Amino acid sequence: MSYISKVSGGGTKVQHVKDIILQSNPLLEAFGNAKTVRNNNSSRFGKYFEIQFSRGGEPDGGKISNFLLEKSRVVSQNHGERSFHIYYQLLQGATKEQRENLGITTPDYYLYLNKSDTYTVEDVNDKTEFKDTMAAMSVVGLSLEAQDTVLQILLRSLCKDIYLSYIMHSLSHSAAVLAFPSYLLGINQDGLKSKLTSRIMDSKWGGKTETISVTLNKEQASFTRDALSKALYSRLFDYLVDVSQLEFLEFELSKKICFCQFCINFVNEKLQQIFIELTLKAEQEEYVQEGIKWTPIEYFNNKVVCDLIESKVNPPGIMSILDDVCATMHAKGEGADQTLLQKLQSQIGTHEHFSSWNKGFIVHHYAGKVSYDVSGFCERNRDICVMLLFIFLSFFFSLLPLQKQANNLVQTLMKCTPHYIRCIKPNETKKPRDWEESRIKHQVEYLGLRENIRVRRAGYAFRRVFKKFLQRYAILTKETWPQWRGDEKQGVLHLLKSVNMDSDQYQLGKTKIFIKAPESLFLLEEMRERKYNGYARVIQQAWRKHIAVRKYVQMREEASDVLLNKKERRKNSLNRNFMGDYIGMDNHPEIRQFVGRRERVDFADVVVKYDRRFKTVKRDLILTPKFLYLIGREKVKQGPEKGQIREVLKRMIEVEKIQSVSLSTLQDDLFIVHEDQYDSVLQSVFKTEFLSLLYKRYEEKTRKKLPLKFNNLLEFKVKKGGWGPFSSAGSRQIQFQMGQGDEAVFKPSSKVLTVSVGPGLPKNFETFLWPVISEPPKSDSRGRGTQGQPAVRNSLLRQQSSMDQPTLPRLQGSHRSQHESQIYTDMGFMNVPDQGVAGMHRRRSKEYKPLPGSGGPKPKPKPKPRPRTPQCRAVYAYDAQDTDELSFQADEIIEILFEDPSGWWQGRLRGKEGMFPGNYVEKI
Repeated sequence: MSYISKVSGGGTKVQHVKDIILQSNPLLEAFGNAKTVRNNNSSRFGKYFEIQFSRGGEPDGGKISNFLLEKSRVVSQNHGERSFHIYYQLLQGATKEQRENLGITTPDYYLYLNKSDTYTVEDVNDKTEFKDTMAAMSVVGLSLEAQDTVLQILLRSLCKDIYLSYIMHSLSHSAAVLAFPSYLLGINQDGLKSKLTSRIMDSKWGGKTETISVTLNKEQASFTRDALSKALYSRLFDYLVDVSQLEFLEFELSKKICFCQFCINFVNEKLQQIFIELTLKAEQEEYVQEGIKWTPIEYFNNKVVCDLIESKVNPPGIMSILDDVCATMHAKGEGADQTLLQKLQSQIGTHEHFSSWNKGFIVHHYAGKVSYDVSGFCERNRDICVMLLFIFLSFFFSLLPLQKQANNLVQTLMKCTPHYIRCIKPNETKKPRDWEESRIKHQVEYLGLRENIRVRRAGYAFRRVFKKFLQRYAILTKETWPQWRGDEKQGVLHLLKSVNMDSDQYQLGKTKIFIKAPESLFLLEEMRERKYNGYARVIQQAWRKHIAVRKYVQMREEASDVLLNKKERRKNSLNRNFMGDYIGMDNHPEIRQFVGRRERVDFADVVVKYDRRFKTVKRDLILTPKFLYLIGREKVKQGPEKGQIREVLKRMIEVEKIQSVSLSTLQDDLFIVHEDQYDSVLQSVFKTEFLSLLYKRYEEKTRKKLPLKFNNLLEFKVKKGGWGPFSSAGSRQIQFQMGQGDEAVFKPSSKVLTVSVGPGLPKNFETFLWPVISEPPKSDSRGRGTQGQPAVRNSLLRQQSSMDQPTLPRLQGSHRSQHESQIYTDMGFMNVPDQGVAGMHRRRSKEYKPLPGSGGPKPKPKPKPRPRTPQCRAVYAYDAQDTDELSFQADEIIEILFEDPSGWWQGRLRGKEGMFPGNYVEKI
């Protein structure tokens, strides 16, 4: 029920229905469950749950039919057991006001409860449970007035058990004794006394009818009293029943098995018969109907046991004999049970599933032999409640007899398609993790699980009609998806052949396919799952690409905003993907060792650092959310590793301690990181990406914006050290001036470094997306595009497999080449004029003019050897992210076909041409 509530949707009304469905269970458990010798929460009734669903699959109503409530538990229990939970919950959890109004006292005061001398259950708080029960009453729709009435009836079923002797023998006490029970029931106490101690008998003589009041003896009055208590509780339970699923009383074996457990075991026997009819027997009948070859399996059919109990013809069943004895000895209690035993021995004593002993009889149930003590059988079967008592209490109705209830339940279940849940009890200690193997084996055997498995194994574990089979597995082949056109049986065969299933693993019947081994079915399910998984990956890839494009566009926009209107830009500075890790930190543990174990690397690149003398040295620049690292390399001077080059942490700066970053207004790649002690002058082609990430991390740490200074005359502090004119701490300057070309020219002079660089893109240049072409431009035999541009497919917004390692951007040469080709299309008038015949003679005379002193023309020199294609060696391994890229391992040799300024090169490896990142290789 909890599962149904979770998976189904709906509004307020549907939620109300769900609440009733969920809360009805603890309510019915309080009124229908009790502590037995074997189970602290044993269900003493059966309920058939019918949940009604709307067309949309939402529960919109329900109905509960209850069967075989163990009413006798109200008036008596075996030693070590309790009556129904609600009695003890009420006596322990009632409020002070309820105790005064209902006259509540302790459990040992009530004769109906103190017979078993058991009032509590281990690990159960009856007081808390009572609050939950009252809350459940409110949820299912009981008003406060109705709840009070329910409690009054409960107390009424307990009150009268101790007053019978006073009523029968003392007229002076009878009025006082019946006052409170009459108050609880809301009836006249004189009428209650009359119906408990007498009965009305109609006598007919001729055409006249005379009504006579017959006084009951003590034994008959006791039967009437107990019958009224059981009827009160039974009708109260029927009133509380509301919604429905099949759940049944447990098959129990106790020290003294009485009539009530006999009834429970009988119903379980009927349910086992249904299991046989709907599974074992139906399974083999289906093979015959479908024309399937199979091996018949013998199994035990318990119909013979059901007939032993309920048969009405010769020989009569136990129920019929019991009813006959109760009818003939209605006024006697003593000796009735022995008379029953004698009749059972005489009429069905020879039955193969029946035997007797001195105090009872034995029935060979499907679960095993069960010995029943006949003591109390007749008394509990009578369940006498005089008709006039029912007339006096008009809200009661006659109850269905046990046998009719069981048969009605069976008829209802036979109309359904059951799914069985077999409950296995692991031990008798009622403790977790206590496993009794012998007890488990016994339950598996008597529940018929072994026979069911034998029948399944001998036959076919899976069967399904052709149409549904095609619908489920149609996705496996193109011919069956989305719909098979043709004979359904042939479509099923086509599917089975597509997965190469052996012919001995299945049979095709008239309307169904039968598959023998579960592994064959698992094969189909796995193939189906792979298909769906493949399509899911396509959808995921498209979605991730969309998310990646959005992210990179956002990153470029943020990076553009950092330098917008402040610095000239390089042509490929913004229109590329941001990769972040240009070193490959995962493949360089010698560098990773300087970074915290759980620190995420936002940016990593090999940069150029300028010292106090403006000499350059390479450093690994690493940015994490907390620190900025500069890692260099030094030669080991001492120890066993003397002479070897090792990585050294040169500087580690906390992000929040960075004072500012200075840049020029030109398109150079220099920037200065200012810190309190001294500054660092760095050069990186990926400065825009680095600055955008540093800007973001600084704001996260300080809640302030990172100061960025733009000037063509930059000053920076140097670290104290060295010798000569540069030995002391001080400052240096960098002067930027306009030059020519995109490459910066550096001229150091004393304490000033002059940097010249040509004009770049305007300062107000913003990020834009190059148009994506559907096909790559045509290339000539050398792999070049038109006008000498490389034949590179536009992949500006290429996504990558990891957010930490995006691929590099590519040059948009194809777009530019098309534009340039249009410009030069009509420039023919600028060509050199045709020189005509005279020009040809002039050229010939120049080409063949002999040198002085030679007798003839000098022979042509041998052609120079064609220059070898440049090559590079892979420094790191790279996995292709698209179809036009190359994958390679470290130390592999790649032919370089074209070096693009954007960082993406074109090369050839193992006969395949493609793109690869230039920072992953080194030239040979």
